Amino acid sequence: MTSWRRRTVPWVFAGPAAALLVVFFAYPLAASLVQSLQSTERGVTTWAGLGQYSRMLGDPSFLRSLANAGLILVVQVPLMIGLATVLAYVLNTSWLRFRATLRAAYFLPAVTTLVAYAVVFRVLLRTEGGAVNQILGVQVDWLNDPFWARVALIASITWRWAGYNAIILLAGLQAIGREQYEAAAIDGAGPLTTFRAVILPQLKPVVLFCSITSTIGTLQLFDEPMVLTGGGPGDATLTPILYLYQVGFKQFDFGYAAAIAWVVVLLIGGLSWLQFRYFGKEDR
Repeated sequence: MTSWRRRTVPWVFAGPAAALLVVFFAYPLAASLVQSLQSTERGVTTWAGLGQYSRMLGDPSFLRSLANAGLILVVQVPLMIGLATVLAYVLNTSWLRFRATLRAAYFLPAVTTLVAYAVVFRVLLRTEGGAVNQILGVQVDWLNDPFWARVALIASITWRWAGYNAIILLAGLQAIGREQYEAAAIDGAGPLTTFRAVILPQLKPVVLFCSITSTIGTLQLFDEPMVLTGGGPGDATLTPILYLYQVGFKQFDFGYAAAIAWVVVLLIGGLSWLQFRYFGKEDR
């Protein structure tokens, strides 16, 4: 086979995949970046440079959406990861009966459609006649009060994703050899000491993975706030992607929407890098 054929044959096989990558990924990515640098008024498109990005600094709705996403990151993600870790630990114990059934049950929320489960939560959390208020025997305005709307959003996200992360953490737990538990028991370590000194250090990469994917998911939240509260009341549950949708498909300001999308991409990349940088280090 000639050198020309050796160079050409791989591209014959990789060409269709490369073409699809360019058409459906590279081109839309580049087009959205160019669009974020443009402004359209009355059907006339002009070059705006970084004007769309500087506009965000004075946009109270966008800043509020970032604050809401930050609140969810600080409150919901650690709560969910902590709950998932406890669930995984319990599901990994030998004394638990029906472990396979329980594992499937905790994972089931992750396979339900986002809109369907959000609609169910909306029905359950209705102020008048909602099942949650009837069970609690109180009259909480879950979806129309700013504080309780955030609580409802965090609770619904935690319900859906805690079991999913628990199964991932369970896989990490099962990779830890039984001899390490036995060695800890011989050294006189109790359950809490074993969990802190043996399990958590080896579970660190899995926890980091769950934390990064949860961070990405939080910054991409759309379905839950859209269905549960519509971003309200008073932008209390507005998220960056929901605001992007409102700007792009209600106000038809696609240049500004593209700029918001790129800011979200940069935030995701930056936060993921920070987590890798400070929590992904190997212990020396």
